[in-house]
Amino acid sequence: MSIPTDLIKRFPWLPSLKLHYSDIADKLPSEFITDIFSKSDSQQISECVFIIFKSAFNNLEDIPKMKEDNLTVYVYILLNILVYALNNKLITNRIANLYSKNVYSKMEKDNSESNLYYICLDLELRVNFYDPPIKFGNKMLKDNREKQVTNFAIYYIDYLKLASNLRDDYRKLAHNPLQNGYVYIQNRNLMRLIQEYVRNKIIIEETEDKASLKSFLEEVLKNQEFKELYEKINSIWTKRKEDFDFTFKIDITGKTDILKLYPPCVIEILKKAEEGQNLVHHERLFIVWFLLSLDYPVEKVVDVFSTLPDFDREKTIYQVAYAKKKKYVPYQCSTLQSINLCMKEKYKDKLCLEGYGSVEPSERKKLKHPLAYVRIKQYRDEKEEEYLKNKAKRVLEESQKQNE
Repeated sequence: MSIPTDLIKRFPWLPSLKLHYSDIADKLPSEFITDIFSKSDSQQISECVFIIFKSAFNNLEDIPKMKEDNLTVYVYILLNILVYALNNKLITNRIANLYSKNVYSKMEKDNSESNLYYICLDLELRVNFYDPPIKFGNKMLKDNREKQVTNFAIYYIDYLKLASNLRDDYRKLAHNPLQNGYVYIQNRNLMRLIQEYVRNKIIIEETEDKASLKSFLEEVLKNQEFKELYEKINSIWTKRKEDFDFTFKIDITGKTDILKLYPPCVIEILKKAEEGQNLVHHERLFIVWFLLSLDYPVEKVVDVFSTLPDFDREKTIYQVAYAKKKKYVPYQCSTLQSINLCMKEKYKDKLCLEGYGSVEPSERKKLKHPLAYVRIKQYRDEKEEEYLKNKAKRVLEESQKQNE
């Protein structure tokens, strides 16, 4: 089933772009760039792309002055070429986050069930469409019972694929009504899943093939206008990236790098933050409470969030300081497992998987809290350090005896 061309103009990330705009989408990047910058409206396209990057670097939640016209397709393709060319995770995640939020805003303003249905079809999502909408449950808001209605039900496998990176409790399959393999989902929640699809579509992993990247850059930078745009974006980033620099490494013990003592659940969140990925609510709460429990200064905890696309320093300082005042305790292991933040399987962490306290598997104790992980690791490091010192002392004493 073919979808309207106007919908592709508004949402060029749809798969049908290659069908409706095959003459553009199938071109090599260098050919596309040559074609774009030979057009009379090339300056307008370039300005639109630059505004997106500038907005992302300035932590804006939307893209100002973004017009809906034929240029949207060109802007989207050029945006992806630049993301690859810049080859920077922090930039990529910021662009993906901002652009996908803009997509959600568009769909919300449209408020069109038919357009949303066409989008689902083009993404090959198995959905049931109800017109008029059907009731699928009730929701209690204070003392009032609110009827829940929707135009959509999505096949559970498609739902799981789209929601796999969204760890909010209410998105779990167990918390959503399911009938005959289809999940009833309200329109705005379906839009949020599509937003996540768009975000993942833009994200490109940093390439380690530097020779290939260099060759690519040499080819695309032959075009002077593209080169100017590329250098202009790089220049803005160079000035702004200092605001996003941070460090986790605080030597609390005075003896060891505290990072080596962290459990995998913490390492995973810090890694995501370092790459500029957006963190879900539970991840943000947990990492704040965890670091504060280790007596990290408020400013250092705030710095962890400085790379996130929606970072607001003043607001974050207030929230972290409030958490410090309240002395919140970080989630225990069972809670981390229930909200999908436990990473012991992903990292194959021996302490998390096997427990501690005995060489006999049947007598080993299960780890119950991430702070206990830190204490055990610290204890083991201290014992190992003591052992190495004693060993060195014994070697020295034996050497002295032999020389007597």
